[in-house]
Amino acid sequence: MGEKEIVYVQEAFASNWIAPLGPNVNGFEHDLEAYLGNNVHVAALSSGTAALHMALIILGVKAGDEVICQSMTFAASANPIVYQGATPVFVDSEESTWNMSPEFMELAIKDRIQKGKKPKAIIVVHLYGMPARIDEIMAIAHKYEIPVVEDAAEALGSTFNGKPVGTFGDIGILSFNGNKIITTSGGGALISKNPEFVHKARFLGSQALDPAPHYQHSQIGYNYRMSNVCAGIGRGQMEVLPLRVQQRRNNYQFYKKAFAGIEGIEFLEEPGKGYFSNHWLTAILVKVPNFTREDLRLCLTGNNIDCRPLWKPMHLQSVFADAPYYGSDISERLFEIGLCLPSGSNLTEADLERITTTVCDCVGVPVS
Repeated sequence: MGEKEIVYVQEAFASNWIAPLGPNVNGFEHDLEAYLGNNVHVAALSSGTAALHMALIILGVKAGDEVICQSMTFAASANPIVYQGATPVFVDSEESTWNMSPEFMELAIKDRIQKGKKPKAIIVVHLYGMPARIDEIMAIAHKYEIPVVEDAAEALGSTFNGKPVGTFGDIGILSFNGNKIITTSGGGALISKNPEFVHKARFLGSQALDPAPHYQHSQIGYNYRMSNVCAGIGRGQMEVLPLRVQQRRNNYQFYKKAFAGIEGIEFLEEPGKGYFSNHWLTAILVKVPNFTREDLRLCLTGNNIDCRPLWKPMHLQSVFADAPYYGSDISERLFEIGLCLPSGSNLTEADLERITTTVCDCVGVPVS
């Protein structure tokens, strides 16, 4: 937390704006629009998952449709496809950003079209804050006239060629869950340059209440709007967002310097000049001789240091066992050897030194 969150929350209580909607919601949407620029419009919603669900509804995804989705991601990227009765078509990662491979994506599109099932949408994820090869992905999507949803839940503050991720696709989504770079406790946002998309998200997310003196509904709606209290937290968090991005990037630089002398520790790095990652999580690959990712994870957790494997690819999840998959074994290998290190904005230098010292002790090398 910064210093201003409680001020906005107290304003919500003082004005009796506790329920969904209210001045803080309007203000938070405006703050996000100003931060993202590029003529985007924003609808503040109850979660990133709700925003993804809204995106698919707005793009007309229905039962029987197919939606291309990055395999290496959290389940929330794929679940809303199933909410709509559609089928996810999973695509493998590429090794430079760990995100959706444009080559495998195009292969999937061609094959699904050949099978008479042109995908209705594409969901690409900016994993751990690292921008995907979004220029190539957008070019392929335009070629086949398929709309793109950018899942930027982990990537607020990241840019590609100076432009915020989430603003390239037809629709972008953000998450403000408690573990994200800024939080509203629980919350999300749908963003788009198309004002009609955002207007529809606000309408459907407010139970699709038609203008009438009574409760009139001509469409199915959802209780997906953000509360004024949560939005107050978000307004305060927006004031410290640049600092939070810098803190996460500092964590990454600290780890990178500390592990410079360890053979077989590799980082998820920005692959080129146009990439700017918020480094929401610092993730590594463990290729140390005679030492596995699981050896390191157990050693760290045994020393009361929280860490986790990378996202298990969706095509390996039992719930999606029957979904089509296009790719090789890149995401599977990343999952087998990848580890997310502690990356919170509130880590102190003493915390980071304890973590890096423990990693070096586990691996059996001196601290760099």
